[in-house]
Amino acid sequence: MNATLISRALAPAMALLMALLAAVPVQASVVLSGTRVIYPQHEKEVSLKLESKNQRPVLLQVWLDNGDEQSTPDLAGIPFLVTPPIFRMEPEQHQVLRLSYTGEPLPQDRESLFWFNMLEVPSQTLDAEQSNQLQLAFRTRVKLFFRPTKLPYEVEAAAAKLQWRQVSSEQGQMLEVYNPTPYHLSFDQIDLVAAEQRHAREHGASGAGNMVAPNGRNRFLLPSLKSRPSTAMTAEFETIDDFGVRVSHKTRIAP
Repeated sequence: MNATLISRALAPAMALLMALLAAVPVQASVVLSGTRVIYPQHEKEVSLKLESKNQRPVLLQVWLDNGDEQSTPDLAGIPFLVTPPIFRMEPEQHQVLRLSYTGEPLPQDRESLFWFNMLEVPSQTLDAEQSNQLQLAFRTRVKLFFRPTKLPYEVEAAAAKLQWRQVSSEQGQMLEVYNPTPYHLSFDQIDLVAAEQRHAREHGASGAGNMVAPNGRNRFLLPSLKSRPSTAMTAEFETIDDFGVRVSHKTRIAP
């Protein structure tokens, strides 16, 4: 049975597993080598390393999507191939995945965002079979940035070009960021500092909620800020670089 047939056969089961995963906390035993994948356009392929921390074999299926969290391998339909798409990992084994761009046209003036998915299905022990225990799969999902070759400057310069302002909305006081750069910027900490008071953005956002796209805007709620400050303000924030390292920045905001 080839990989496509296996993928189609697994799709209904995967949809059910993903629904279960939304409500049940589980822990992955296969670890990715990074928190994001950067795919420079000039590269023929990009490698991604996996390491199994499990004491039992696991079955893994990997695929990419363009932002749909409910995607399955047979429905993803994006211009990348992942090899191997389905494989078994023995305890404490290492595995190298190869991602290759298939050449379909993508924007050349900015990054394109995709998502790498890894579904990990643990093997069932004899004890689990005898006691009718439920064995849940674990899905890992990280960003993949396709980076065109001829962008005007390096990604390290992008954070300083972000434009911040404080705005009022029906939800409350917020920080708005506009990204005039060709790069996606991912955030960790975001604070507004005014009159020696620090107001942290609301926690709980994930995925696209922690990011601003090229030529895009995003807003972050400041629960502790009750009215617009009349004094000078500073936005203090952390971006996450290509290696998953948090980098601190600050910029002045006019009152």
